Parts: sequence; C-alpha cells; structure tokens
Amino acid sequence: MNILPRINFCGVLTVLCSEIRHCAKRQNVTPSDDPEWSNFTKFFAQNFERYGIKKLISTSYAPDSKLYKTNYQPTLFETTNPQFDKKKTIKNGKIFTLTHDKSGDGKIDVNDLEWTYLKGDGDFNSDEIKKLRDEADIIITNPPFSLFRNFLSWIVEAEKQFLIIGNINVVTYKEVFPLIKENKLWLGTGMGRWISGFIVPETYELYGTEARIDELGNRIVATNSCLWLTNLDHGRRHQPLPLMTMEDNIKFSKHKEVKGNEYPKYENYDGINVPFTDALPSNYDGIMGVPISFLDKYSPEQFEIIDCCEPCIDLEILKQNPAFKEYKSRQVMYNGKLCQKTYHRILIRHKK
Repeated sequence: MNILPRINFCGVLTVLCSEIRHCAKRQNVTPSDDPEWSNFTKFFAQNFERYGIKKLISTSYAPDSKLYKTNYQPTLFETTNPQFDKKKTIKNGKIFTLTHDKSGDGKIDVNDLEWTYLKGDGDFNSDEIKKLRDEADIIITNPPFSLFRNFLSWIVEAEKQFLIIGNINVVTYKEVFPLIKENKLWLGTGMGRWISGFIVPETYELYGTEARIDELGNRIVATNSCLWLTNLDHGRRHQPLPLMTMEDNIKFSKHKEVKGNEYPKYENYDGINVPFTDALPSNYDGIMGVPISFLDKYSPEQFEIIDCCEPCIDLEILKQNPAFKEYKSRQVMYNGKLCQKTYHRILIRHKK
C-alpha cells in the first residue's frame, strides 16, 4: 500500500510482541509493501487465534508505482494460483485477508490467507484503500518515513486506533507534536533497541556495528532511532518517574554535566535546561526543557507538556560547565548575548 523509498523496509518479527495485546477481537489492517514478505502480516496470521483477532486485512502497493524500483519477481505463492495475472502483478496492488480456517486443518494461520488483486495500485490515498481503512478497528504498519506526516494525517482523520513505527524525530513535527501535547498520541512500550532492526534488500548496503545477516539469510540493519507511536493505552505510560530534588541531583547525579553544576536557564524561554530525563528535579515548579527521548518515560499524570522548541543558553554560562561542547553552527545572538541552541527540547512542568 505504501510507496517504498530506500529507507523503509519490513520490520523484524520480534519487534511486535510487546505491542499487540490490543488486537483481541479487533479487525486489523496492516498496510505493507508486499504482504507475502511483510513480517506484520506473517506475525498476525500466525498468531490470529492466540490474540483473538476477528479479521486481518493486508494490502500492498503495485511494483510499477513504487519510487524505488527493484527487479520484481512474483512469488511462487502468486504464480501457482489460478488467478495469477502477468499484467496485474505489476500494475495492481494486492489484498490479503484472513478470517477463518480455509485449509480445514483445525487452526487459523498463515496457510489460510486469501488474496486477490486490488482494482487500483494500492495507494493509501485511493478511495479503495480508504474504504478498507474505514472498515478497520486498528491500523498497524511501518509507514515510509518520507510520507509519515501524510500517513498519520490519513489515520487521524478517520479517528482510528493505530500502532505505527516512526523515527524519533517525528515527535517534533508540527503535525505530530500537538497530538502528543493534547494526549491524543504517545509512545508505545519501548523505543530504540526494542525495535531490533529492519530487513533490507540486497541492493542496500549493510552499515553500522549491528548490521547483520541472520540464519535465514535476511539482511538486517539495526537502529536505535525508531519508536512505536500509538493511541492505544498501556500501563507503562502511567508509571511515574522516581526523581531526586535539584539539590540532590547536583550533589549525587551520575552525569558529569549535572553533578556539581547549576541547571542553566534559557535566554529565550522562561525555563531551565535538563540534559537527561533522570536528572529532572522533583522540587522545581517552573518549566523544564528535556531531550525528546523523555517521551519514552512520560506520564501524563506526573507532567504537563508545554511546548517543543530549540531554546538557547548564554555561551558564557555553558562554558562554566566542564562537560560543555561547543557547536558554532548552533550559535545565535539573542538579547545582545552569544548563545548556543540546544537540540529540540520538550518543555514540561510538574503537575500539582
């Protein structure tokens, strides 16, 4: 269903296990590049009965419509089927559905998937796919990062529950952050290493210390910059962070940037900079700026989210910290002072 640029691939099966308890008795749509290879489709088909899924729908995007071209070869699963069509396999998307024990072996699993060609190419903006979206209870997929904004808007406009993968930086997008602030969107139960990697095609270079080829010959690129985004509630987001006072942080913090140093104030915002989530002071009532990774620990009962921006700090104050790192490309003048901008910060304060 998705246009698949170079950076978007099928998720490894192990990333799904901790996020799918909401699927029981639901009708799930898993848009994928190709359901025959999609780990989302495989996982939910193999665990259809285990999680009490009512109906599984998985759609694909036509090879001829993709921006990223490959030497496409239809699978044996498709070519041995009587409905195989040499033109449609290139020009049309496919839809896979799972509802019942078609094979008669006493269980519902991947062997019971039924498929047919879509009328169109499977573009998620088409009326054909929108109709499937409107029919679904939950939408679960790994949308292409380059189309993330459009895809999220496509889900939100239909007021659907969802579980999708995105790069950590999407939380700063103007289409995403307001939803987080309004408590309409949050992180899943894990980020970073909870997503164990992405299967990539042979044409994609394996890079990074954790890139590997698994026992099945899959080429996998690991990442620590991806996360689950969802509007499905889970208990972890209601667990408050254990915090020390500001005085104890300055005295005992394990971070050299914090221990023995005052929390610097922003020049362009009434708040203090907190460089690590576990350094949030329990007794500070004002606004605090924390890294965007804070959202993995965010409890809406403990904190109020105010804003997301790149505040700046007086360079002379920063230089007093022995752990200071200078980045000339991030330096700006503000109120006659040379300042250095932080990276994006989530501005928060304690709830009273």
